[in-house]
Amino acid sequence: MGFRPLHDRVVVKRIEAEQKTAGGIIIPDTAKEKPQEGEVVSVGPGARDDSGTVVALDVKAGDRVLFGKWSGSEVKIDGQDLLIMKESDILGVIA
Repeated sequence: MGFRPLHDRVVVKRIEAEQKTAGGIIIPDTAKEKPQEGEVVSVGPGARDDSGTVVALDVKAGDRVLFGKWSGSEVKIDGQDLLIMKESDILGVIA
């Protein structure tokens, strides 16, 4: 990918949710919500603290993360739909 995020920004690719419920009911596209789970594609070098020191990010490329429903900015890079968000918009890493 020819894109590198700056500072504490993270590039995330959404992971599509299941097409069926646990009971086997198929969910139509019109009733689906945007997935809140994704895979980190790329991370910036980190944010600067008050003294000017770069503080590294806690997430890395390849991590599966949860984020808020309306987090980030949707962009299309190299034909892929991606999200660019601050690390603080990420709720946690899925182990």
